Amino acid sequence: MINIILCLLLALLATHVSQAFTVIRTTQVASRIRRDPKHTLSAAPDEALSDIVIPNVFDFSAYQSEIEQNSGETEDPRIWVPQTDCLSFRPLCFCTSQGYYVNLLKFKGGGVLGRHRHSSPVHALTLKGSWGYKEHDWNAKPGTYVFEPPGETHTLIVDEDCDEMVTLFHVTGSLLYVSEDEDEDGGEVIGFDDVFSKLEKAKKWYAECGLGEDYVTQFVR
Repeated sequence: MINIILCLLLALLATHVSQAFTVIRTTQVASRIRRDPKHTLSAAPDEALSDIVIPNVFDFSAYQSEIEQNSGETEDPRIWVPQTDCLSFRPLCFCTSQGYYVNLLKFKGGGVLGRHRHSSPVHALTLKGSWGYKEHDWNAKPGTYVFEPPGETHTLIVDEDCDEMVTLFHVTGSLLYVSEDEDEDGGEVIGFDDVFSKLEKAKKWYAECGLGEDYVTQFVR
């Protein structure tokens, strides 16, 4: 059943479309930061386009009977690549030929993903739970589509009352991890991620967990 759902979700996303994985385990940090105006940062340069947030583009409840009917279908939990004790990702496509990747990002419990800047567009569709950015006032619940324009700098937040968040992300190009210092350049670059670094993380995990390093090749195009 998961394959059916993923095909439907991917059909909603554009063809050419990471998170900063510095994760802070928190109890009340997420809610406090989002509501404190002192933490407001500029999300994008003046020349950048605005983001797009469209709630309820997909009604998962309409497929509830099919989901329950196929509830016996399970996948090997080792497919999920752990980032921390509360964050993992499930690879769907590592497109090394065009420089993008598609994955499911899963966050268990509230927390904050480190601040990062996108050089290229990102598309997202929330499947479970909810999330948002410290630099924006919207909240992406199940069925919400989000477009993040190039030049966007933000900090992903999952509130403490969210037991589990799962979102499909289609990320193109490089992602730059930046410091919290707000300057004219949007903060100091402290790291990066792209399709190749994500691929290496998956290969390393699959080798460690027993699936084998070559397991990742089925996702590479």
